[in-house]
Amino acid sequence: MKNFFNSTLIVKSISLAAAMSCAGITSAAAPSKKLEEVIVSADFRPAELQSISASLTVMTDELIRARSAQHLEDLLNLAPNVNFASGSSRARYFQIRGIGERSQFSQPINPSVGFIIDDIDFSGIGTAATMFDVDQVEVLRGPQGTRYGANALAGLINVRTKAPTEQLDVSIQGSIADYNTRSLGAAIGGPLIGDKLLGRLAVQQYKSDGFIENTYLNRDDTNDRDELTARGKLRLLASDDLMFDISLLHVDIDNGYDVFSLENDRHTRSDEPGHDRQRTTALGVNMNWSLNDAVRMEALVSVADTDSEYNYDEDWTYVGFDPLEYSSFDSYKRDRNSYSMEARLLSDEAGKIFNGTTDWVVGVYHFSKDEDLLREYTYFAADFSSDYETENTAIYGQFDVAINEKLTFIAGLRFEQWEADYQDSDALQVDTDEDLWGGKLGLDFHLDDNHLVYGSFSRGYKAGGVNTDGTLPVEQRSFDTEYLWNLEGGIKSSWMDSSLYTQVSVFYAKREDQQVKGSFAVLRMDGSTEFIDYVANAAKGKNYGLEAELNWQASNELQVFASFGLLRTSLDDYITPDGDDISGRDQAHAPRYQFALGGEYAFVSGWYLRAEFEGKDEFYFSDRHDEQSSSYELLNARIGYRAGQWSVALWGRNLTDEDYQTRGFAFANDPRDGYTSGGYQQLGEPRLIGLTVDWKL
Repeated sequence: MKNFFNSTLIVKSISLAAAMSCAGITSAAAPSKKLEEVIVSADFRPAELQSISASLTVMTDELIRARSAQHLEDLLNLAPNVNFASGSSRARYFQIRGIGERSQFSQPINPSVGFIIDDIDFSGIGTAATMFDVDQVEVLRGPQGTRYGANALAGLINVRTKAPTEQLDVSIQGSIADYNTRSLGAAIGGPLIGDKLLGRLAVQQYKSDGFIENTYLNRDDTNDRDELTARGKLRLLASDDLMFDISLLHVDIDNGYDVFSLENDRHTRSDEPGHDRQRTTALGVNMNWSLNDAVRMEALVSVADTDSEYNYDEDWTYVGFDPLEYSSFDSYKRDRNSYSMEARLLSDEAGKIFNGTTDWVVGVYHFSKDEDLLREYTYFAADFSSDYETENTAIYGQFDVAINEKLTFIAGLRFEQWEADYQDSDALQVDTDEDLWGGKLGLDFHLDDNHLVYGSFSRGYKAGGVNTDGTLPVEQRSFDTEYLWNLEGGIKSSWMDSSLYTQVSVFYAKREDQQVKGSFAVLRMDGSTEFIDYVANAAKGKNYGLEAELNWQASNELQVFASFGLLRTSLDDYITPDGDDISGRDQAHAPRYQFALGGEYAFVSGWYLRAEFEGKDEFYFSDRHDEQSSSYELLNARIGYRAGQWSVALWGRNLTDEDYQTRGFAFANDPRDGYTSGGYQQLGEPRLIGLTVDWKL
């Protein structure tokens, strides 16, 4: 495989720098500066991170650059109790507190974790989560039943890209790294018409051969990455009271997909490597209008069109490897169109009710989605096609009542009407019409200006769905809506004159009619295996744990951060499609612990050192079988120099070259052992060393 650098020498150098940084080379006499305030935009009103009564993680643009993150998957290990599933070229599906989808094949899905970019809903298609010119990523844990509804049962990931600025802002970034990885991006923003119309344009091209060698084809680029991101933003300040934000996004992902091998290493034998492609064009318009001193109106409209193609060599080998010459290719092509509209009224200071004690918000929401599928499969006599249309309309409201100067009571409620129509080429037709509701009751108590104690009781929901395989019994063609009841408490604190921020939360969640994905393994005549995806409802499940985060400006030179998550989950009263009772077992993709620890030391000369150590416990890949990942720890580091408009950094991820798994299956696929069932895993990124240069005006 291709390496741009002498990896051994660089690993030793970066590891030494990491050790020095984490040892705390600090000037004891220098006073600590305050940490910058972080504003969260995912709630009804922008608010400081430390003042929001919820467990959430914010990853800023500075952190994104420090991680050399190209995609959201490069960041998620920093958020406690957050995981992701591959089974694709990029993390497409996310899990929060052990809840979330892991894959999609023929059946339509209703996501458990919401994913939004600039107020445009991309839930279920996280491949678009490229990180160039992103301002911050906000990860909200727990059901968002009032604010977001059906697609946020477990939580929400909110991506906010950089907004236009009043001054000229130009930046260029270029990177090279191992595996013929290279990227080039540029962004320019500033005033277009005085202070009335501001604009920003950002474009990046990212390419890599990937870290897989196909020994049969003698190629090292069958799992390559080719990702183009283009964003345009306009901000129109029509008057002192009226502002419009317009966002246009185009993402063109043309990645290879060739990751699984019979030996569970990074050497494949596929004669028909697959692809993981996504082309998305989306437009969002956000209006913010101060009607008067008492009431403000916000309105959002978005449209998005996504064409995706996901396919793979199902046998992972070539014709002739199997004496029976079994060979198969599976392809899923989807065309997804979505439209959303939301309007809400929010109180301003003069609009508080009940003697000026209560902030309020009321709103309406409508979202429609049409997803067409074409499946081309070797063993089908004819292609399979389906159409899945959903519409959900909601009304919601929330009241924040200041009982006194220290205590605030929060009450929110959302009512949602959900309709779904499914039909396919096998003459299956399922129509769903449901009334759903969720919300939140909470108490905030300010011990003083530096300490917030909170507690909440919330309810989230996720609509039922359809199983598409025609061989299933009629009573198993659909499954019911899942509800999540969540009890949570926490404390957020500011210490040492705002140079140290901490947040700790505990939660206990009960899942009602828990949706559980499994599959039937059906043996073909030639000894190979076919899978039939299947979702059923367990009677219930439970998820509980702890989340803690720390951010400390230890001195003017040294900043330290840490996060830690503990998670316990279980399936209650559930029998797998194979007849196994796994009641009491951990839920899939729910590691019992997760941590991250790091620090950055900035020298007065412009040099800086950064090191990060992160880890995750083992977890089950599926609720159908017993295959598990390995627990792992990763070391990342960065050495950089800043001087005026320029900065350069040498960085490394997974410096110890740890093998770790991001997806796994259990089935029979190896003809050499007579198709005996075995465990197969997709490996995560190996050691990657890179160099990044930034120029900013």
